[in-house]
Amino acid sequence: MIAQILLSLSILVGVHEIGHLLAAKYFGMRVEQFSIGFPPKLFKFNYKDTEYAISAVPLGGYVKISGMIDESLDTEKMKEPPKEYEFRAKPAWQRLIVMLGGIFVNVIVGILIFIGITYFLGDIQISKDVVNKNGGIQASALAQQIGLQTGDQIVKINGEEYVDFADVMNPKFFLEDGASYTVIRDGREVNIPIPADFLENFNQKDVDFVNFRFPTVIDTVMEGFARKYDIHKGDRIISIEGTPVTYLDEFRSVLNQRTVDSVSLVVERNGREVMISGPLAVGSNMGFGVRSDLIEEVQIKKDYGFGQSVSIGTQRAFGIVFLQIKAFKKMFSGDLNVRKSLSGPIGIAQAYGGTWDWPRFWRMTGLLSMVLAFMNLLPIPALDGGHVMFLTAEMVAGRKPSDKFLEYAQRAGMLILLSLIVFIFANDILKLFGI
Repeated sequence: MIAQILLSLSILVGVHEIGHLLAAKYFGMRVEQFSIGFPPKLFKFNYKDTEYAISAVPLGGYVKISGMIDESLDTEKMKEPPKEYEFRAKPAWQRLIVMLGGIFVNVIVGILIFIGITYFLGDIQISKDVVNKNGGIQASALAQQIGLQTGDQIVKINGEEYVDFADVMNPKFFLEDGASYTVIRDGREVNIPIPADFLENFNQKDVDFVNFRFPTVIDTVMEGFARKYDIHKGDRIISIEGTPVTYLDEFRSVLNQRTVDSVSLVVERNGREVMISGPLAVGSNMGFGVRSDLIEEVQIKKDYGFGQSVSIGTQRAFGIVFLQIKAFKKMFSGDLNVRKSLSGPIGIAQAYGGTWDWPRFWRMTGLLSMVLAFMNLLPIPALDGGHVMFLTAEMVAGRKPSDKFLEYAQRAGMLILLSLIVFIFANDILKLFGI
């Protein structure tokens, strides 16, 4: 988990700073330092007036451009007359391009990653129609809180038809105004509103919000009750404790409600019914697995040509930015709790998972690349977006802010950023303890 997020951040910070570096050098600005990671430096070399370094703390990086007020707050040189190779000596439009360079490269990298994922991996969709024909959804506790029930057939999301069952759990739909599910329940159509603050609960409480249902057809027999009492692969459980069952969730519900240390069930085997009973402690497993090939039945593999991949991958990359904008609007309006909705490095690391999965790694890296581009564009001094804001104002007004003003703005921006970093890390730690 830690290795994945560190590798991902190193890649993204590296390409971001390369964006600034290349733009600055193109316009003849002197770049004093380029580092991936923060000091102490592990390795460095000099090339054409620039020191390149790999540093020990892999949580960021920086590029130092001569004549620019940045996080180093090196203001002594700013007291000297501008030199032709300095950032401050160049036209505003060139300085603007330099500040947008890192953001631009992160966007390009994010788009390329999603195009590559789409082209090489395609999509695996879960057929909504197959799920609905197979008994509808299995609703978790969180799903039940908003009004969904096991057995519901979700036929529309936000009033619109959909194809891929995975869309039922897509955050972009939760953030729309008036979000809702339309389900078929007991033969009639029911509308289930999705609460405005649902996303923060979804993030915290339930990864398996809804799932498709598995029939009670035995696939594997393991040690324990199942093997001892001669349950066979291919048996279909049709009742337990006298209660008819068709799906695994129904079976588990009856099994978990037992108050005695025994169980009786009826299975269908080769067209005939077989009764099985014996002792089984309350809370114990029966030692079998149900038919798993259903997963293959509901999955539809879709491959895309290069042209389709470019279009779909680009849409998906920018879809992340639009999702971030919607989430920020919800937080500012009070519909989403800021503390519950924000995640920092710890929360992001958990999203990578505890095992190394290259497709998931690249999806997360592409997502982070677009998020970093968006966050860096926010008009906060000390971020690229703060510099862009001041440079845009300079180009409109035709007058450059004083170096002293930019210095104070940089200090204020750094204070804001440090406060946010402390808040986000503390928030992540509190979430780990369920607070």
